[in-house]
Amino acid sequence: MKANKIVRIIGGTANRPLGEAIARKLNIPLCDTEITTFSDGELFVQINENIRGAHVFIIQATNPPGDNILELLMLVEACRRASAQNITAVIPYFGYARADRKEMPRVCITARLIADLLTVAGADRIITMDLHAAQIQGFFTIPVDHLYSSILFNDYLSKIPTKDLVVVSPDVGSIKVARAFAKTMQASLAIVDKRRPTANMAEAINIIGNVAGRDVIIRDDMIDTAGTLTVAAKALKEAGCGAIYACAAHGVLSGAAVDRLEASPIEKVIISDSIDHSGRNLSDKFIVLSCADIFAEAIDRIENDASVSMLFRD
Repeated sequence: MKANKIVRIIGGTANRPLGEAIARKLNIPLCDTEITTFSDGELFVQINENIRGAHVFIIQATNPPGDNILELLMLVEACRRASAQNITAVIPYFGYARADRKEMPRVCITARLIADLLTVAGADRIITMDLHAAQIQGFFTIPVDHLYSSILFNDYLSKIPTKDLVVVSPDVGSIKVARAFAKTMQASLAIVDKRRPTANMAEAINIIGNVAGRDVIIRDDMIDTAGTLTVAAKALKEAGCGAIYACAAHGVLSGAAVDRLEASPIEKVIISDSIDHSGRNLSDKFIVLSCADIFAEAIDRIENDASVSMLFRD
């Protein structure tokens, strides 16, 4: 960091381990912050250090519960009132990103709402990773650094011996990410054509591409209920594929996701620690890779006025 800049790192409660890891890599201690809850459920936020004129980075994912979003907004607003020079919201997982357009009458475009709230609260910049839809960057009127997790998976999966590898997109929406990943892994591409009868339910219809006798990596941006992923894995096995690996930046793992994945033919499920699973007893089938290096590098480059574009590779 430049000597003439005062940098403060604040770690929210949504993913405290990741905040601590990023702070360690930057060799900057986390700012002393008090975040408590009143008996009626209301949050209380107080920053116990002088941050006047400081460049503040607030690390807070916005996965459920909704208090995580409210906590981030309160931290941003507290920093603004404490006269921080710049406030950057570092959001490893940007929740509510799936509501990014109006597909039905009288629905909320929640991704835009969250963008507006962060801007009004006082955020000057956003750093996030693997947005559900890249166009969400356009909802903001402030700079957005959209990082990619692919480097984590590239490094890990390149060390796994595979046979005639195929990268599979579990749906049409993930084709761009899967195609870029396939190019990096020097693999061919296949697509699972599916329909979704209702929300959080998926039904595989057809596989576009040849997977018979070949190992596959299913690449997606997130795993929520794991319905899409496990249906895709079953269809791939029925099509005669070899070993199946799955990787996604964000392991939401809600509802029966873990049980579904455990019972699936997937050999390894590889996710990042953008969402905190340190309190869950995940089996050896799950590999959690840290994204702390990616965010620490982005923060360091921003504070040293260096290019961040090298971290945008998908």
